[in-house]
Amino acid sequence: MEFPFDLTPVLGDRFCVVDQHLRPAGRPGPTHRGDLQQQLRTVIDELGKASAKAQGLPAPVTSAARMESNRHVLYILRDPGGAAHRPPRGAVIGFLKVGYKKLFLLDRTGVHVESEPLCVLDFYIHESLQRHGHGRALFQHMLQSERVDPRRLAIDRPSQKLLGFLRKHYGLDDPIPQVNNFVIFEGFFSNRPVLREEAEPPWPFNLRPFVRRDGRTEPPAGQTDAPPPPRRASSLGR
Repeated sequence: MEFPFDLTPVLGDRFCVVDQHLRPAGRPGPTHRGDLQQQLRTVIDELGKASAKAQGLPAPVTSAARMESNRHVLYILRDPGGAAHRPPRGAVIGFLKVGYKKLFLLDRTGVHVESEPLCVLDFYIHESLQRHGHGRALFQHMLQSERVDPRRLAIDRPSQKLLGFLRKHYGLDDPIPQVNNFVIFEGFFSNRPVLREEAEPPWPFNLRPFVRRDGRTEPPAGQTDAPPPPRRASSLGR
């Protein structure tokens, strides 16, 4: 994916890591040229649109504004250009977005476990550059930077193409689907600290009907006459 400006001062040489501060490559401090940050925002927004279109989503799940409001990390892979067959200003090959989320997850036995894993939230390689090893290089760079085993990842709404990618390159071929549309794999819970473990599901799945006597509604023992006020689970989806 090409842009009408030089990507070198915006993204660096090959891998660029962007957090919620949206700092161009090589500028870790709070001060940097405003035009470079605006160019970075343009790159992120266009990548998010391309990913949404490829997945058939009604709206992008990745944008500069969303990056600023969430503690996610964006790994961007680019072709530095310069060779005769490459664009002189460089081009973006794809990106991978990850972030930590609190989730209620099911293990193989049906026990609900509250955990906070690193999640794969968006992954896109340009259609013209797929099956050239770029996706594997980008994913491997993320694993090394985050120091995480691929079995410990939670994948948000993975496509069949992404599931095939994980099976081919990392041997993850036995997914455990979740009610919140995330997918985890065998080995996810091994030697992992969990926040909480429950034999029954979290609210609202654990609500029981009131006991009826003489045609009247009566709460179970230990509850007040009125049902408890609604509360939200930590995470039940995107």
